[in-house]
Amino acid sequence: MSCDRVGNLLLTKFANQGAADVCVFIPASIVFWLLKHLPINEDPALQPPPPGPQITQMDWDSPNVPHAFTVNCKVLPGKISMTFNLDRKPDLTVVLDRSNVELMRQIMLAYSRDLIDLEAL
Repeated sequence: MSCDRVGNLLLTKFANQGAADVCVFIPASIVFWLLKHLPINEDPALQPPPPGPQITQMDWDSPNVPHAFTVNCKVLPGKISMTFNLDRKPDLTVVLDRSNVELMRQIMLAYSRDLIDLEAL
């Protein structure tokens, strides 16, 4: 994840098993919603996930990166399924295991200081 303070959004890059990485712009409103609803890890033995893909300037500059309008989450045993409704591509569904959910939550929490929660104003 990488933050754009001007646009009030995060650029998120998901690594896929057996497919190319996928980038999506996630607006601050979704980031703050996810922070309120993603479960916090309570397992001290949870292992960190492998390193994720690197975000480059090419990712930021690409005109093909879609913006998320909404996200729907489903809690599954040991995983969370997240379906993003996108502006210019079919919906994107990602399934994250517990360690990736916790990593995503921690990164979003760190970037939340740089984003504006417009619904809290």
